Amino acid sequence: MVEGKKQEFWRWAETNWVDPDIRWEGAEFITLGIDVGSVSSQAVIMVDGKMYAWGNMRTGSNSPNSARNALKFALEKTTLTEDKVHYCIGTGYGRVNVPMGDRTVTEIACHARGANFFYGSTVRTVLDVGGQDIKAIRCDEKGKVINFLMNDKCAAGTGRGMEVFSDLLSVPIGEVGERSYQIETEPLAVSSTCVVYAKSEATGLLRKGLSTNEVLAAYCSAMADRIYSLLERIGVEPEFAITGGMAKNKGVIGRLTKKMGLEPLKTSWDTQLAGAAGAALFGYALCHKGRGRK
Repeated sequence: MVEGKKQEFWRWAETNWVDPDIRWEGAEFITLGIDVGSVSSQAVIMVDGKMYAWGNMRTGSNSPNSARNALKFALEKTTLTEDKVHYCIGTGYGRVNVPMGDRTVTEIACHARGANFFYGSTVRTVLDVGGQDIKAIRCDEKGKVINFLMNDKCAAGTGRGMEVFSDLLSVPIGEVGERSYQIETEPLAVSSTCVVYAKSEATGLLRKGLSTNEVLAAYCSAMADRIYSLLERIGVEPEFAITGGMAKNKGVIGRLTKKMGLEPLKTSWDTQLAGAAGAALFGYALCHKGRGRK
């Protein structure tokens, strides 16, 4: 850490990747999906419907620049250039501000399609816990949305809410889930659903003598309760999959699945990429229908 600079405990690591075995030269269709979310932005490049490269980084204050930066990050380890892309679809909260986008598709549709790609055609319920909201999505064997529900516009139970607690307790966000289980007994969940009040409650618990890990456990439990209440309303039909950054927090997901009595499907892909992957797949389908760039 640079001397004098405050450590940003809430910040996830930014990552990019390329498949060295895929050759983009001579491909029929190269499609791009860019998901500009409230917290993070992802760019996924597909070559004839296969994952070729991706970039996952923090969303900045400017949506167009966030889209450009995510694409630049995805292209960093490749020889591909933007002008070789046949179609680009923007999704997420900043989808209308993706400057290279040919059209937009909602993040709900893209996450369902992306989950179908990541987890397989058996997926019927998708839980997307994003930076700003929670979405419970029912879909068919093709990843088409049948029904969905969203939480209200509140950071409680979302990625941003967890970032607030990570910073409050000075625990790197990647360690929150693991540390929330390093306790002797499970504490009661924090009662507040609002992040502002939950922060006050957490501070009070620390003053009463609870350890940092116990407070983390209490908040992870509260987030799991909030997510579970949404899933109860839409109904969970196996198979069940999770997308978004919160899928990486086993402190929340472990407690959620215990309440549900149902284990989510596993994937080797970064769950934050599902929206961008779904967008790239929509672009691939449009290219096959003759709607690609001329």
